[in-house]
Amino acid sequence: MNIKREFFGETKEGAPVYLYRLSNANAMEVTVLNYGVNIRNVFINDKNGVRRDVVLGYDNLDGYFDNAPTLGSTIGPNANRVSGASYSIDGKTFKLDINENGENNLHTDLNKGFHKRIWNATEKEDAVLFELEQEDGELGFAGSRKFSVEVKVTDDNEFVLHYHGQSDAKTLINPTNHTYFNLGGHDSGKVFDHIMQISAHEYTPVIDSKSIPTGEIANVEGTPMNFLVAKPIGQDFDDDFEQLKLTNGYDHNYCIDGAVNENGEVVKELRNFANVTNPNTGITMHCYSDLPGVQFYAGNFLNDIKGKEGARYSARCGFCLETQYYPDSINIDGFPKPVFGPENDYDSTTIYKFS
Repeated sequence: MNIKREFFGETKEGAPVYLYRLSNANAMEVTVLNYGVNIRNVFINDKNGVRRDVVLGYDNLDGYFDNAPTLGSTIGPNANRVSGASYSIDGKTFKLDINENGENNLHTDLNKGFHKRIWNATEKEDAVLFELEQEDGELGFAGSRKFSVEVKVTDDNEFVLHYHGQSDAKTLINPTNHTYFNLGGHDSGKVFDHIMQISAHEYTPVIDSKSIPTGEIANVEGTPMNFLVAKPIGQDFDDDFEQLKLTNGYDHNYCIDGAVNENGEVVKELRNFANVTNPNTGITMHCYSDLPGVQFYAGNFLNDIKGKEGARYSARCGFCLETQYYPDSINIDGFPKPVFGPENDYDSTTIYKFS
């Protein structure tokens, strides 16, 4: 394992930003910024030995200052949507920033969330540990909190994200990573030809285009949402199916098989929840998590983004598999609750393994 640190620029306040390169014995390399724990590159050799960068990103720091589509971003303390931009824990109501559709909250705070903060970085033997502290009440969350994200690359071609959160009061913790993958290469266009399999018999339908779940847990069988058997991402994209029309394509939470028991409790163990292959490059990504859900987003709203090396990213040029608790879980009866506190730390691992 090899780790190198490079100066990448400065924030508008003059704080230095560094890029960390983590590489293994197989020429796999992941680069990550201490600004937002943003994943900038994932390099892997294809079936012909050609080195491919398989994630979307920006050439310079200015791109990450804006980054409306959150390319590569670590999101938190809470990912995805909260209806009404408010929630309650033990009868106390907390207010979040209203930042989507004039009434809801998306990804905590688009300017002050995890992805727009400088994290303290510590180089370890085989990983980089990023740490951040937040005060009681900051951004609408209870408790003095300490968060960490450890980024690791293994000689098995695994890109590993290990999240940890501590709080001295019961609080909402539900982070994720919002990397957009394209296994043909970040500049290779739409991902419709990627062959995807998701181990989820159920998903959470949304009410309307605001993407708040209805509260129902629906079966995927007999619908375009079904990825139990591997199929091209684009195969059913244009089907006359209300859920796809509401969100302009795939942008839904899948309930990972076996991750929640009959009592609604999360069963903590790593599961291979998805596998994706690009038939042209032969690159396959095997995905593992110990979380109950994964948001499959097909990049529906990418809009001519200026990316790395002169690439332009348009709609469906990348896909996300964002491991997390279900959207609006905190407010919906029957969904697993991402509430953690003094005697119950948040701890989770997500692995993307390449072959």
